[in-house]
Amino acid sequence: MLYYKGPQYHYLHQMLGLGLCLSRASASVLNFNCSLVLLPMCRTLLAVLRGTKKVVSRKARRLLDKYRSFHAACGIAICVFSAIHVGAHVINAVNFSTNYNSDYDALNVARYKDEDPRRILFTTVPGLTGVLMVLILFLMSTASTASIRASNFDIFLNTHNLFFIFYVLLLVHATGGVLKYQTNVEEHPPGCLQLNGTENYSVPLTWVNGEAYLQNTPKAALGLSLEELLINSTLRICTKEPEFLPHFPETWLWILAPLCLYCAERLYRYFRSSKPVTITAVIHHLSDVIEIRMIKENFKASPGQYIILQCPSVSALENHPFTLTMCPTETKATFSVHIKVVGDWTERLCDLLTSQDNRETEIIPIVHQRKNPKIYIDGPFGSPSEEALNYEVSLCIAGGIGVTPFASILNRLLDKWTDYKLQRLYFVWICRDIRSFLWFADLLCALHRKLWQENRPDYLNIQLYLSQTDGIQKIIGEKYQALNSRLIIGRPRWKLLFDEIAKSNRQKSVGVFCCGPKGLSKDLHRLCNRLNGYGTRFEYNKESFS
Repeated sequence: MLYYKGPQYHYLHQMLGLGLCLSRASASVLNFNCSLVLLPMCRTLLAVLRGTKKVVSRKARRLLDKYRSFHAACGIAICVFSAIHVGAHVINAVNFSTNYNSDYDALNVARYKDEDPRRILFTTVPGLTGVLMVLILFLMSTASTASIRASNFDIFLNTHNLFFIFYVLLLVHATGGVLKYQTNVEEHPPGCLQLNGTENYSVPLTWVNGEAYLQNTPKAALGLSLEELLINSTLRICTKEPEFLPHFPETWLWILAPLCLYCAERLYRYFRSSKPVTITAVIHHLSDVIEIRMIKENFKASPGQYIILQCPSVSALENHPFTLTMCPTETKATFSVHIKVVGDWTERLCDLLTSQDNRETEIIPIVHQRKNPKIYIDGPFGSPSEEALNYEVSLCIAGGIGVTPFASILNRLLDKWTDYKLQRLYFVWICRDIRSFLWFADLLCALHRKLWQENRPDYLNIQLYLSQTDGIQKIIGEKYQALNSRLIIGRPRWKLLFDEIAKSNRQKSVGVFCCGPKGLSKDLHRLCNRLNGYGTRFEYNKESFS
């Protein structure tokens, strides 16, 4: 509406029409979203905010866990309004050419009437930078699809690193000064009668904001004298030509603070992760899972958090997030991650950390390995699973290797379970291969045994589901008898499970945590939103680290 009715844009709007309004309005939305899209990527800041539980409420922390969705929403908005912005400027280029204004040369972008609009689009600074930004945005958006991220993470990572070039072009793009506004509206009201000392100084009436203005037509055509017009109309007469100036660039005002914040965090994370970790052991589990145990000076983490792991010997640019399965404590500095060997990056990492001779060995001591590659870690960063210890009742559901966020929680409870608000933990783990349960079988048995010895057998409810079976119904001998009795063939009956938990925990809030396939997540989310007759509230938390 400002560009449609504003007097300072009267002449420009006459030339460009609706294209002016759409291009400027979409530019404002783009500036806004280009500033917001960086904030969810300040992961250290988000981790600090999640950790200050006395300052930020649980609901606010759950909103912070949606940072990926927020980032994606901003990215989609940038793509949509970029399309509107580009389309409007294509119309503007055509109008600049066809509606060339010979009276006010300063307002024109075209050099002459009916100039080829493609010259305006591809030879001016705003046009050329705009084309480059659209190309970068196209590469970033197409490479962000789930199929490309899953099949070739390098493409996703490398195209997203073009964001810095995008912001540089955005700053240059805003300095083009193509669209101009009138600076002397008081001295020259738009469409006013301009006295130039000649007889032909009166013009047809133009109504602007309830006032009549005249311009550039012989007075005889009106059928009224100038004196009669002055008596019967609100008429403004001016003696100055309109003056035009390009807009002061405002883009930097929107993106400077978020960009500086993001750059400062990246610099901090670079120095924090500049020292490699010390690998103490590599454990090769069944079903192609390796466990890396490490130590690092002054490294602290909470159960449920994750780190970003980089190995330059595998890839100089590529890095991947992994949930901590064991966190350092006051008595031990060791922490670990479990990595499923799937894809080129994990296969190369596994080849570097283990040898073919040791592939069938359960534990590969560090002294028997060949020289280990340097591994750098960035983090830790917060995740929804951190909240599992802050509910009185929590339900943790894992699918396959999705058990990793809950392994660190179980390890922490094994150290001391009385320090937390949690009073009852339901742990459901679904696997296709029966050997996968061996990844954390020792941990589950040790925690089960400890709780029984401390007279709290109801603290932990373990349910293991084997979704595919070839007739084997025992995990492995008598060593894991506590787990054998909790192994169920088939898939969970979720509605019955939720009803049972609701009945046992009336009028309470139950934290539901899921790390598994998307279909499983949708089913659980729907069940959490379903009303029950016991007043139990299920609060859904989806693991979504990246």
